[in-house]
Amino acid sequence: MSETSRRNALKSFSLGALLFGAPKAAEAATPPQTACGPELTWAKGVEGQRKADLGNGTFLNPIMAGDHPDPSILKDGPKDDPDYYMTFSTFDAYPGLVIWHSKDLVNWRPVTATLTKNVGSVWAPELIKHKGRYYLYIPTKKTTAPDSKTTSWVIWADKIEGPWSDPIDLDLPGHIDPGHAVGEDGSRWLFLSGGDRVRLSDDGLSRVGAPENVYKPWRYPSDWIVEGFAPEGPKITRHGDYFYLITAVGGTAGPPTGHMVIAARSKSINGPWEDHPRNPLVRTVSASEKWWSRGHATLVEGPAGDWWSVYHGYENGFWTLGRQTLLAPITWTKDGWFDYGGGDLSKPIAKPKGGKPHGFTPAHGIARSDDFSTDKYGIQWNFFNPPAGERDRIRLENGVLHLKAAGEAPSTGAPLITIVGDPAYEIECEIEIDDGARAGLILFYDTKLYCGLGFDTKNFVTHQYGIERGRPAHPYGQRMFMRLRNDRHIVTFDTSADGKTWKRFDRGMEVSGYHHNVRGGFLMLKPGFYAAGNGEARFKNFTYRAL
Repeated sequence: MSETSRRNALKSFSLGALLFGAPKAAEAATPPQTACGPELTWAKGVEGQRKADLGNGTFLNPIMAGDHPDPSILKDGPKDDPDYYMTFSTFDAYPGLVIWHSKDLVNWRPVTATLTKNVGSVWAPELIKHKGRYYLYIPTKKTTAPDSKTTSWVIWADKIEGPWSDPIDLDLPGHIDPGHAVGEDGSRWLFLSGGDRVRLSDDGLSRVGAPENVYKPWRYPSDWIVEGFAPEGPKITRHGDYFYLITAVGGTAGPPTGHMVIAARSKSINGPWEDHPRNPLVRTVSASEKWWSRGHATLVEGPAGDWWSVYHGYENGFWTLGRQTLLAPITWTKDGWFDYGGGDLSKPIAKPKGGKPHGFTPAHGIARSDDFSTDKYGIQWNFFNPPAGERDRIRLENGVLHLKAAGEAPSTGAPLITIVGDPAYEIECEIEIDDGARAGLILFYDTKLYCGLGFDTKNFVTHQYGIERGRPAHPYGQRMFMRLRNDRHIVTFDTSADGKTWKRFDRGMEVSGYHHNVRGGFLMLKPGFYAAGNGEARFKNFTYRAL
């Protein structure tokens, strides 16, 4: 497919069945849907959501569609029946750091949200298990005074489902992306951005001494088009006689050719580190490729002993979906190094061998529709950068979500938002408000960049570019049905008095620029809803449907 044709086509575990709310018929085997020509064909999951497992022994990336950047993966359990757990950067979304579970590296289900206390914008975390205990090492950035800082935290649990501890500050200013390692002598370390490392106490809950520089990352040719050097995301894998250090360089976003994966190795955790002779191992080389800015990788052994790597990338044409998690095969070579397979990951790949099914329906993901009969706070719904006590704004009663109003607009009152992974979708909800309240459906990037449609008892409220732009009158009073459609960045709204007869709202929007390379922040344009002003808003029967 030519690039012009591609652009034109792009335009035109154990939480219980009640939590996910999808009947088995929704997960029945269906023919793949065509997204962009025959080479880009996903299977349909619950609500028509795209999923990687094609049902024929192959999968098509991403394995985690939508905003799942900086994947940290853990293999756990018995060798003949392993479990895999993975988590991702969640930035300003709280509760944060949802852990997902898989038996085959392709199909994933959520377990729990581990971080409930807002300690800042969560960057690339590290999920590990050491001597029977689970740990999450969490770098955060705070950008607002008086407590603006960069540091890293640790939380721990004796069971993956939790409860997880309160965060403990490791006091690591100026560093991000901790990667845990255990040395040949049993010592514990965090490798950090910039080629630094710091020693941990034996219990892993504090640092010992100051960070030190131990690795000078491989440097790409000076004429390559990158965002910046930015060595980050160090991950350590011990295999055979060596420790392998995987690092990302080239910048996380910006030019599609910037981000890349490099490697080095050493027979000791103390170095010296020898660069991989075939660096970089992963890199987008052309803007015509399906996946851009590919990097931030971790190695993992598959169920049958073969090797794989997870990393992230932006989908060509859909920066608004954030960085999505990709899975690629790894081959160990005779020289003791390894190489990546899968090419640019735009074609189906044979699934990892030996994987077992979950036994859940749906096999992958969750239903994004919510009848508010069960609590999906943290697993599906998150507040954006909430203050302490924000959870008290929510009350579930008889299939209705009651949301206390906060602020005067989505920019000043944290909205409830969710991650989705489809280029085109539709959300719908019945909304009722108190006199003095405003509520509606939105697509939210951050407090400076969002769009949507809300209403009070007399007027609509239009949101565009992160500001409120109009207040035309409406005939519905305190209750209406509202529908928002995002069809490959073309956004429309429909309203109704009864949920049967709909009227198109006369302001449409185009949102392809609502993403990191315009605004910064490494986020995703997430659908959701808000309540502002005074009193509360009540939401019923939120539905999601991939188009």
